[in-house]
Amino acid sequence: MKNTCTAGVNSKGFCFYKSTNGIKRHLAVDTLGFPFFTYCTPAHVTDDAGLVEMLTLNIDYFKSKPVNIPKITILLDHGYHIDALIEASEKVYPQIMTKIKFELSTKPSKQQKAEQGKSGFVPAVARWVIERTAL
Repeated sequence: MKNTCTAGVNSKGFCFYKSTNGIKRHLAVDTLGFPFFTYCTPAHVTDDAGLVEMLTLNIDYFKSKPVNIPKITILLDHGYHIDALIEASEKVYPQIMTKIKFELSTKPSKQQKAEQGKSGFVPAVARWVIERTAL
């Protein structure tokens, strides 16, 4: 998200990946795109670190979730590192992986796009839910 004229120095940063100066939103949404958790950081905070901070702030939700119901699937794009997320999440709450699972979203290969007669950017079906979120 681009800076506003009233954004404080501590709330903004520079994202080298997107070459933008501003604030990064970390969102967890349900399958319809309705916000579940939201968290804002300076743009230089990595996606992994932002997700761990967001989970940490909402850890009581996961602690109160019963173990005997299906795990919550957290669908991630390819900018996340699952092994690092599991390690960092377990430091915050050791039993968290009994209640959640991380899964990388599908990403169409060049060959799959060519077979469909498409090129360039093609949105991943399940991941596009978060991109449509109106926050």
